[in-house]
Amino acid sequence: QVQLVESGGGTVQPGGSLRLSCAASGIGFSISAMAWYRQAQGQQRELVARINAGGSTDYADFVAGRFTISRDNAKNVMYLQMNNLKPEDTAVYSCNVQGVTEYPYTVFGVWGQGTLVTVSS
Repeated sequence: QVQLVESGGGTVQPGGSLRLSCAASGIGFSISAMAWYRQAQGQQRELVARINAGGSTDYADFVAGRFTISRDNAKNVMYLQMNNLKPEDTAVYSCNVQGVTEYPYTVFGVWGQGTLVTVSS
């Protein structure tokens, strides 16, 4: 069973930075796609950024060059560096990991518990 642990959320002033981490643990699996989503209060969850096994990345338009997603495949850890944060970035950020187990090669998708990011002066 694959489990995700997120860290790095908190409160920051507008223009500040935070770095989120998402660590995957378990036995006998390999990860393909990893992604960060966010959900603001009263809003639907939306994709922030994603990265595939080869390192190719996609970002939501609202990121506008402020966020950088990366991953350490050896450690099964994904990061989201967030710079120039705005009040509208306030949300619960969750990581999602997709992959496949060892035999019998079951495809899985797992969500982290979420970490709150608050941008406020």
